Formats: sequence, C-alpha cells, structure tokens
Amino acid sequence: MSQSAADMQMDVTSLYREETYTDRKLGVIRRMTPVTATGEVDTSRPVLYLGQAEIMSSMGPVPINFEIPAASLAEAVSGFAAAAQQGIEHTMQQINEMRRQQASQLVVAPGMSGLKEGPRGGGKIQIP
Repeated sequence: MSQSAADMQMDVTSLYREETYTDRKLGVIRRMTPVTATGEVDTSRPVLYLGQAEIMSSMGPVPINFEIPAASLAEAVSGFAAAAQQGIEHTMQQINEMRRQQASQLVVAPGMSGLKEGPRGGGKIQIP
C-alpha cells in the first residue's frame, strides 16, 4: 500500500511535545504535552502519559506500549505497574488472536483430507 504525499501531511491540530522519563530499570514514561502550530502549550487538550516496557518471550523481547491514566507525572509513575499489566494482557490477547487467525488459514489440499487415501498419501495439511 503506497501513500501519496498528501496522505503524509501532519495534522497541525494534533501536535504534541514529547518528554521522556525513565528509571533505567523497568520502563519509560512519555509525557505528551499538546501544543499549537507555534509550539505554545494547547490548554484545550489534555496531557497524555504513555508507558513503554518489554516482556521476554520465546521469540525474544516484545515491546509493550500503553496509555497511563494520570493527571501528573507522579500519578503516571505510581500507575505505571497497573497500566503495564493491562498493556501486557491486551498484547497477549492480540497475539492469541493472531495465532487463532493463522491456524484458521490452514488449507487441506484436494484429495488430502485424510478421509480417504488421495493420490499423494492423504491427510497432510499444507500451508498456502
């Protein structure tokens, strides 16, 4: 899917200034402060707090991104663990759904259903 230059235009009404905070152990909190096109703070929109962490899987580290409901950096720090847990659960649900979808895409070739012996031995699942 290609995008034209017009599709890649930034939305001037949705600009944020990003600040990053970390304890260098567990994760990162990004404070997203809404700004106007001139860089001034836009007080008509709320400040957002986004968390980032990694969990280890059999395939290596998996990045987890999640929103932290908070009105201040201190609240975001204290709410990090609960929001991270929800982010992990949501990510695991997405992974399980992707696995389910991949499993449902398995195709049994004609003559290979296993109900009767086909020309090539029958009963073997083939992935398209």
